[in-house]
Amino acid sequence: MQTKSPAMDLDSRYPLTKEQTQYFRQKGFVKLKDVLSADAINHYGDQITRKVIDLNTMHVPLEKRSTYDKAFLQIQNIWEKDAVVREFVFGERLARIATELMGCRGVRMYHDQALYKEPSGGHTPWHADQYYWPLETNKSCTAWIPLQATPLDMGPLAFAAGSHNVTFGRDLAISDESEQQIQKAMQARNFPLIEEPFDLGEVSFHYGWTFHRAGPNTTQTPRKVMTIIYIDVDMRLAPPVNNNQQRDWERWCPGAEIGEVINSPINPVMYEQ
Repeated sequence: MQTKSPAMDLDSRYPLTKEQTQYFRQKGFVKLKDVLSADAINHYGDQITRKVIDLNTMHVPLEKRSTYDKAFLQIQNIWEKDAVVREFVFGERLARIATELMGCRGVRMYHDQALYKEPSGGHTPWHADQYYWPLETNKSCTAWIPLQATPLDMGPLAFAAGSHNVTFGRDLAISDESEQQIQKAMQARNFPLIEEPFDLGEVSFHYGWTFHRAGPNTTQTPRKVMTIIYIDVDMRLAPPVNNNQQRDWERWCPGAEIGEVINSPINPVMYEQ
């Protein structure tokens, strides 16, 4: 029976420290070095890229797109469509990190999504992800996994540290309006902007209510990123408060009932302690 190379390991425990966990809970995000090996990123990243090209339906020239569509190509739940990508997404290492950071007994899949910022792609406006998610608590987080080293001119993810604790802006979808209003609010409240490059193998995790953005990709190379969104294994469905949450309920939590644990066939348990 063929076994994977240790360099391809997706399942062993990452040595998360108490300081890193405390930082995540206080600041709303954390960046972790050497979470995945270069071999693993290159192997799985190549297949993710092939599927992004295969599944992409956005062919409008950049200059004719909306601000949202200029920000990235977005391909979701690739794990349902490709066995190799599923192997990557279901790795226990990332799911265990999310579990330990949030202090849950385990996590479920909400969905995955590739976010590819094309050469000359625009900025990603300030927003909080959980605006889109009909979830009862704040125990949700996104693993943001660059598939190459990501310098500042490629548009790495940037965070407003501590912003997961404020409620202003939680009713704003990603837009020019969210960019302007949240930027102004974060400055007025003196939330530090943490905008740094990502090394190869570095992964960030942020709460669903942490405000974040990304700059434009001014290089001639795509900024390739895979993300996995985790929710508390005991997360219950909340009544949708906007049309986006209604759509997310129907697409990402099919058959789930308001007030009940989100336990649909596409919300499997990813890790339990």
